[in-house]
Amino acid sequence: MSETTHDGGVAVTMPPSPDDGLSGAELAAKYGLSQSGARPGLIEYVRQLWGRRHFILAFSQAKLTAQYSQAKLGQLWQVATPLLNAAVYFFIFGLLLGAREGIPDHIYVPFLVTGVFVFTFTQSSVLAGVRSISGNLGLVRALHFPRASLPISFSLQQLQQLLFSMIVLVVITVGFGIFPTWSWFLVVPALALQFVFNTGLALIFARLGSKTPDLAQLMPFVLRTWMYASGVMYSIPAMLATKEDVPAWVTDVLQWNPAAIYMDLVRFALIDDYGTEYLPPHVWAAAVAWALLAGVVGFVYFWKAEERYGRG
Repeated sequence: MSETTHDGGVAVTMPPSPDDGLSGAELAAKYGLSQSGARPGLIEYVRQLWGRRHFILAFSQAKLTAQYSQAKLGQLWQVATPLLNAAVYFFIFGLLLGAREGIPDHIYVPFLVTGVFVFTFTQSSVLAGVRSISGNLGLVRALHFPRASLPISFSLQQLQQLLFSMIVLVVITVGFGIFPTWSWFLVVPALALQFVFNTGLALIFARLGSKTPDLAQLMPFVLRTWMYASGVMYSIPAMLATKEDVPAWVTDVLQWNPAAIYMDLVRFALIDDYGTEYLPPHVWAAAVAWALLAGVVGFVYFWKAEERYGRG
């Protein structure tokens, strides 16, 4: 309908819309609209991640290849770095501070190198997870994909790096007279559980690091403290046996520390003389519990903030 204005023009009056008075939520429901970038349901999110499994694997392999691309020794640094750390710890803790107490001399080097390699797996996964979102904002903002793909791929990268280190570890153990037995196959479930645990931690710290980039500067100090408390350079049971005044809760914290549990399981699998007396009771149940707790809590915690990554 129309009407003539005072200056001779024609003003057009539109008829009322049937959508007048509807809220945004009501309009969306009426026309089947959904929020751009909205968080999918948990089951759908898992399905989307599975659909991106090839991307996750390729991204982890690309990161692994590029990690030492500027160094002349290239990928050799994947094992050279933890080996150099082990050499320093052997000199400081094994020779100067006597941390070998309670560990037979002929297995201390395999004991130490195993601890360094296995703890480095967790340490590197957490550090990579902290930066997985904040350090890849261009990718996060440019493409639509499940953001959990990034911390998972970084954890997978660290697992691949550990597998290279395990080859060196086998050479070291054989060099010290420790030869393969059926127990070596226990390394597979131990590292699989540790991978789930590491991925859960990486997801937790990926969310925290996405909002607090300074966390990446703090975490090396936290992880170094965790390493000193985890029995990388010494045996926790042997150390506790010489300390009569240690509170019971401190003993429990040290023995049920997940990093110590996964290290000791790999040591138990590889080293003949590292027997059950060095392990806490129900150690496999504890390893499974830590993996499930960290994996499930970490995944759900990260998924809860899916729509907020890369914004702000």
